[in-house]
Amino acid sequence: MIDPATLFAELTIAFNQHAWAKAQALAVRLLPMAPRHPALHYMAGVAAMELQQMPKALAHLHQAADLDSGRVEFVTQFAKALTLGQMPREARLAADRAMALSPTDPATFDTLGVIYTQTHAHAEAAAAFRGAVALNPTHAPYHFNLATALLATGEIESARSTLETCIDIDPCYWKAHLTLAQQRRQSAEDNHIERLHSILKGRDADLKAQTYLHMALAKEYEDCGDYPTAFTHYTRGKSAAGAGRNYDIAQDEALFAAITAAFPAPQASPGGCPSDEPIFVIGMPRSGTTLVERIISSHPDVHSAGELLNFGLTLKRHSGSRTSPILDLDTVHRLQGPDWKKVGEDYLASTRPGTAHKPRFIDKLPHNFLNVGWIARALPNARIICLRRDPMDTCLSNFRQLFAAQSPQYGYSFDLLDTGRYYTLFDRLIAHWQRVLPGRILEMHYEALVDSQEASTRQLLEFCRLPWHDDCLRFEDNKAPVNTASVVQVRKPVYRTSLQRWKKYGAQLNELQELLNAAGIAIPS
Repeated sequence: MIDPATLFAELTIAFNQHAWAKAQALAVRLLPMAPRHPALHYMAGVAAMELQQMPKALAHLHQAADLDSGRVEFVTQFAKALTLGQMPREARLAADRAMALSPTDPATFDTLGVIYTQTHAHAEAAAAFRGAVALNPTHAPYHFNLATALLATGEIESARSTLETCIDIDPCYWKAHLTLAQQRRQSAEDNHIERLHSILKGRDADLKAQTYLHMALAKEYEDCGDYPTAFTHYTRGKSAAGAGRNYDIAQDEALFAAITAAFPAPQASPGGCPSDEPIFVIGMPRSGTTLVERIISSHPDVHSAGELLNFGLTLKRHSGSRTSPILDLDTVHRLQGPDWKKVGEDYLASTRPGTAHKPRFIDKLPHNFLNVGWIARALPNARIICLRRDPMDTCLSNFRQLFAAQSPQYGYSFDLLDTGRYYTLFDRLIAHWQRVLPGRILEMHYEALVDSQEASTRQLLEFCRLPWHDDCLRFEDNKAPVNTASVVQVRKPVYRTSLQRWKKYGAQLNELQELLNAAGIAIPS
């Protein structure tokens, strides 16, 4: 019989060498001998998490955190597993437990900062990242993560300074260059174009460098008014970012068709959960959803919960689907007979403790436009606001934006014409929702908000059944964190410079315009 101490030593070596399969096998052999050994559960849990075996990871890490609740790394990894297991409420509570244990390791602080970011607790994320930077001030990723948290909390100048520090430490930390370019309007006299070109030399084979540096150059050339050069860099950056993704618009066409077929006729209101807490703000990304969120959440009765995946995750659990995507054909086909009241209740519970501090909250996940029919069934008193924007500006803005690499929802955005095709699917789906759910959706045009801010704001508040409040006209003073691509813009008053931006690109957008025209989509003159 092999000595348990020898097995434990082998396990420790395998764990430290990140030999996860071996570590898991050794832990499985040892646990029957010591079923309440917290370190064994910890190493078994981390190994399972790295092997993407989330039920096992959660079970073991929960045990480790309970058996030795004073070990900050045990509680931190449990919080991480909860995040990966798509349980944001529980992850936030576990992260709070870990922070209360006063970490002394920069990697632990950084992990907690990421967990807080993913659970929309941006002030807490900034505090955690500051802890990581303080303990290891020469590690560029810690500075970058801190900068993103500072942007979310509105500390823009500090974020810029932190990004420059990140680049000073590691000029090849590519993401920092794009983030820095996006934080202010560059000028011909003050920009980073020369530095970006210099760093880009000799990086033809580095897709990440090509992605972030070309996108940064595109933004800075656009700010300087050189639109042809900007478009060239956007195209190169998006081509590099999309390399190897093999996106096929046919997959999205099939998904939209299945969703439409699931709601063939006008829907009677089911039982559902009667709460009127949620206000869903939906629409194509980059269409003004963040602006509307900031306007409404400036009301003292409204909390901004951010872009929550919670409704889709709740649907997924109730569907019984075991496929990987949150929403796919299998999930749609299985959503035939859930208890819709329970779906609504579970969704609301999943938003705690972030919500319930105020009477209403905003869930601003743009792609919830896919879920509108199910939202209407589960939450018949929820308000749904859909943002619309000039189709050409919407498509161009999606193409100009580098969305989160890990998100499966933005595959269309790496090609301008695919973006136009996806917009067509969106446009037809919203028209379908208006037919089968009459009166449930307020369509708000971004251009109307810009041209008639007060009248549009009154319309928004009336639709949400909220009394008038003057603070909603001063949304730029809203101190709530924001973590979207509009993080800088929404801290300024309404401005007109983004209206009909597409016309500045001229003939470079002719094919997109022809595609939209052929689909019968009206383009404002």
